[in-house]
Amino acid sequence: MAARIDHLVTSGTFALDGGEWDVDNNVWIVGDETEAIVIDAAHDAAAIEAALNGRTLRAIVCTHAHNDHIDAAPALADATGAPILLHPDDLPLWKQTHPDRAPDGELAEGQELEIAGTTLQVLHTPGHAPGAVCLYAPGSATVFTGDTLFRGGPGATGRSFSHFPTIVASIRDRLLILPPETTVRTGHGDSTTIGAEAPHLDEWIARGH
Repeated sequence: MAARIDHLVTSGTFALDGGEWDVDNNVWIVGDETEAIVIDAAHDAAAIEAALNGRTLRAIVCTHAHNDHIDAAPALADATGAPILLHPDDLPLWKQTHPDRAPDGELAEGQELEIAGTTLQVLHTPGHAPGAVCLYAPGSATVFTGDTLFRGGPGATGRSFSHFPTIVASIRDRLLILPPETTVRTGHGDSTTIGAEAPHLDEWIARGH
């Protein structure tokens, strides 16, 4: 039986390169009635803890280290005892937000996380950020893409630590090869599917951003 996927939207500020923007973030909780993991602890640790509803939190997984995806991670970790997991290539970004608190563990390409009988496969998908990852749950026909792939195209690459050709390569080589019916659960905004996005790759490349 596939794990349950709960969805929470939290609001706060994204800050990078001297600018600030108000944002709504998707927080994904994957688990069952007794245990769960959180994907991207954004903005509001208390709201995320409440959504867990007493379940044991096994891990806080960061799809990347932009502040709006990690700002609540240490407080949630302190409240629950769960480890924070991040790809090491995003440590420079992490330290901009949490200079005095390191993540507890690393994410790596090919790593598998098990929760409630469901396997989440770590896909390293740099471009939006050097250590950006997606989490593919084949048993749930779902991929959690953070800010790598949205409905309508790739994540933004106009700021420091990002690179457009790299994100396009990540999406082409790591995501668009997934089954077309795979649901894409994003870091912001509405979900989509691999099949809905795949035909637009050449259009994105031509657009160049």
